[in-house]
Amino acid sequence: MLSSPIKASRLRVPSLALLHHRSPPLLASRTSLPSSSLHTPAKGYTRDFMANEQIPKTAPAVVFEKCNGPITYQEDHKVTQPDELKPGEVLVKIEASGVCHTDLHAWKGDWPAPCKNPLVGGHEGAGYVVAIGNGTNTTVKVGDAVGIKWLADSCLNCENCRMGSEATCALAQCHGYTVDGSFQRYAVSYAKHVTPIPEGLPLEVAAPVLCAGVTVWKAIKEANCKPGDWLVISGAGGGLGHLAVQYANAIGLRVVGIDTGSEKEKLLSQYGAEGFIDFKKFSKEGELIKEVKRVCGGEGPHAAVITSAGGAAYNDALEYLRPHGTLVAVGLPPDTYIKANVFWTVFKSLRIVGSYVGNRQDAIEALDFAARGKVKPQIVVEPLKNLPEVYKRMEAGAVSGRIVLKC
Repeated sequence: MLSSPIKASRLRVPSLALLHHRSPPLLASRTSLPSSSLHTPAKGYTRDFMANEQIPKTAPAVVFEKCNGPITYQEDHKVTQPDELKPGEVLVKIEASGVCHTDLHAWKGDWPAPCKNPLVGGHEGAGYVVAIGNGTNTTVKVGDAVGIKWLADSCLNCENCRMGSEATCALAQCHGYTVDGSFQRYAVSYAKHVTPIPEGLPLEVAAPVLCAGVTVWKAIKEANCKPGDWLVISGAGGGLGHLAVQYANAIGLRVVGIDTGSEKEKLLSQYGAEGFIDFKKFSKEGELIKEVKRVCGGEGPHAAVITSAGGAAYNDALEYLRPHGTLVAVGLPPDTYIKANVFWTVFKSLRIVGSYVGNRQDAIEALDFAARGKVKPQIVVEPLKNLPEVYKRMEAGAVSGRIVLKC
């Protein structure tokens, strides 16, 4: 339990889904949806005894009753039983769950969209299907290794869903926010949105890819770069950024990371970054802009993906992008506005793109990079009961890479 939870103001809006509906990304991923064959059981993950596995009545979970309230580790949290599942629902036995900054925001209640209370957070869950609701029409089978992502459910019939932007569906539900998530041993999810985990990919490695990996892979696609182009990633040493560096490197982009600290510089070099800029070494106005342009061949990068929680990173990017450059907004610093000079935005033909989480196909692609060893999340595995302490470290900026909880 956190001893001194941070106070946070809460601006209420009708629903998270409606907020998404009002503010869709400028460009949605239009790749095709996964075929049914992608939900065949993965060798090494499927366990024959699961069809007859006894589902316990209670199991461990981490719960908070209200935002900014106490966080409680419960050994005896109620488990939904197979006969309680609705059509379309599946019960997943969670083996590992990544911890995302969004989980911290859900607990603090500092986003403009209200979350469910009480709530089991988490949306980077990897585990096995142990039960499927009666009447569910699906290729998912008991024993399949699957991932639980941020997007829990959507209608799949509206314009946004049809164009591959399920997260902006007005009826979207989100794990660990509007419905309970993966910080528990057994979680209810939805058959049409669980993601098949490739054969041979360890679940603790797959877990952070289900949000952090999917998010930055989608953002890099939005950057619209071609092999050989320069891409700057701001916040490159963080949970999102270190994965973005690897995805960009895997498709042949020339990557420059912006962050601070020699350890992050060394790490990003190992992940394929061609350059590293320590923003704390450039305190005078305009110095950072000049350095980014210099490192990127003199003209600046073709695109910048901002994963940083610092608002200055957005406005700096508009200064150092070359003509026809693209700014991809991913990080969500509070109370921050992008201050684009209209004259130079027009004359440089700049694009500003908001990139939300990816769709079902983006998730499959993101996991495929990890399965082929092209992307390797930097993870630290800890027990589920450590979540309150993990939140403390996240707020202090003392987490490098991604924390994964063993459920």
